[in-house]
Amino acid sequence: MDKFDYIENPHRRYNPLTGEWVLVSPHRSKRPWQGQVEKIVEEKRPSHDPECYLCSGNERIGGEKNPNYDDVYAFQNDFSALLQDTPKGEFSDGDLFRAECESGVCKVICFSPDHSLTVPEMSVENIRKVVDLWCKEYKELGDRKEIGYVQIFENKGSIMGCSNPHPHGQIWASGLVPLETSKETDTQKEYFEKHGNTMLSDYLKTELEKDERILVENDSFVALVPFWAVWPFETMIISKRAVSNLLELTSEEKTDLADIYKKLTVMYDNLFEVSFAYSAGLHQAPTDGEEHHEWHLHMHFYPPLLRSASVKKFMVGYEMLGTPQRDITAEGAAKRLKELSKVHYKYQ
Repeated sequence: MDKFDYIENPHRRYNPLTGEWVLVSPHRSKRPWQGQVEKIVEEKRPSHDPECYLCSGNERIGGEKNPNYDDVYAFQNDFSALLQDTPKGEFSDGDLFRAECESGVCKVICFSPDHSLTVPEMSVENIRKVVDLWCKEYKELGDRKEIGYVQIFENKGSIMGCSNPHPHGQIWASGLVPLETSKETDTQKEYFEKHGNTMLSDYLKTELEKDERILVENDSFVALVPFWAVWPFETMIISKRAVSNLLELTSEEKTDLADIYKKLTVMYDNLFEVSFAYSAGLHQAPTDGEEHHEWHLHMHFYPPLLRSASVKKFMVGYEMLGTPQRDITAEGAAKRLKELSKVHYKYQ
């Protein structure tokens, strides 16, 4: 029998951040590539939409009126998933029926007053203002005794549940550490105690040496396709310096975060020449009052588009009942993204 080759043969890849596995089937990607087969006609949006509840000066669905903001703006979500005044308590009926109260704060961050823009079309200077607001909200919410974790994220595109195209993101601050970050806390802590370095420091060092999945880098951050990627064009942004949260970044590093955020999303848009949908979020240390030397700041991007502007990849069948699976290898996805123009397709 031929020697096993993970680039050619079906195999599982391990995700050290979550302790989970993904089935990779490289041989299936040798089928004829069904690339971009249609051109999506994108709606041209105005800079200010009088019907948009996120635009400056407009009335929101809950009746509140936005100020005439001119850069970034944050407000409490009018329909929050978490509420500050949730009564404390729990429900238990034997070992099988349990419920516990959960309280918190949900906020919306408008990235720009310009309704027509998305992150890859914004200037680095204006994205830096978003990063600064992330820092402000992370500190203010994280300083509350009742808040154990501050999750900053962005849903882009209607297929990822985004109900409004205005450039914006969200923050959900909860009392307990959410499931995904709880898993990452445990795995990173175990690794740190064993090796004395953060997991992502060692991972990033090896990735930079191999240069098989690196997309773009600057002085402070690296964007790459993780070895264990599940989504077709899944990526991560990882800080070169082992910082546990946004507040530890220098001014230069904050600008570099804005810079690489733009560069990565330009790649995404250029892949199928469409405003590329994704869910993205920062993972950083919990704000539960404990020391978290094991945590290393990073940002996940989970995009659903597979072969074109309309062909999507979702978890179905075996993936829902067995384990996640992908055909395009992380190396193949990285190669395709890296070869793209660095100039947004609208301005080429």
